[in-house]
Amino acid sequence: MRLNDKVVVITGGNSGVGEATAKLFAKEGATVVISARRVEALEKVAKEIEALGGTVLSVPTDISKVEDCERLIDLTVEKFGRIDVLVNNAGVLDTGLKAIDKFLDSDLDKVIDINQKGTMYCMRAALKHMLAAKNGSIVNVASVAGYNGGGGASYVSSKAAIIGVTKHAAMRSATSGVRCNVICPGSIITPMTAGMDYTNMDMEMFGAMSAHSDIKGCKPCSADDVANVLLFFASDESKPLTGQTIVCDYGSNL
Repeated sequence: MRLNDKVVVITGGNSGVGEATAKLFAKEGATVVISARRVEALEKVAKEIEALGGTVLSVPTDISKVEDCERLIDLTVEKFGRIDVLVNNAGVLDTGLKAIDKFLDSDLDKVIDINQKGTMYCMRAALKHMLAAKNGSIVNVASVAGYNGGGGASYVSSKAAIIGVTKHAAMRSATSGVRCNVICPGSIITPMTAGMDYTNMDMEMFGAMSAHSDIKGCKPCSADDVANVLLFFASDESKPLTGQTIVCDYGSNL
């Protein structure tokens, strides 16, 4: 019961890391609020959590829309009285790892709107309540791509921005009892990554990444692996930590 009596909001809670995190957090005693765009999948996860005895609220949300993000946080506080933890997990990939000399404008707009702006919208909305309460933990999910540059240019830029704004938020909130940390998963097995179209891959960028990372023999993360790291940062066990960037990848990007 490491999250007993805590109210947690998790974006992208309908599959992959978000689903695994929501189920783990509910098991650890949290009241869980999950959000995503795909309503049917979101409701399925909510019913599974309820069947296991957890308390859950599902809120259909498009985090690229500022009004949706504000509604998500407002509904949480309205129903449960507060927000203790925010996990910014929702995100999208770009098309085919396209490098800086080949990226698509449409990709840039999409990943910035969702990955970067959506994360910042949710942080701003949550911090209004956390700073007033002088308590809270924000955990952002970036990517090793944002840490070492290995990925499509649009995706890398959005995830690097999340690392930067995490440090900014931690600095701003350090004396207010609110923490903000970021984790950077490496290769991870989720429905999103499994659905990548490899026929559209920028092989030059893929080759550059292969030459500088992915140590042979290191296994990819699972959604449960990442959820366990998120649990640590959400819990009071990580109270001294803020502004930290943690890469979780079994050493494949050393």
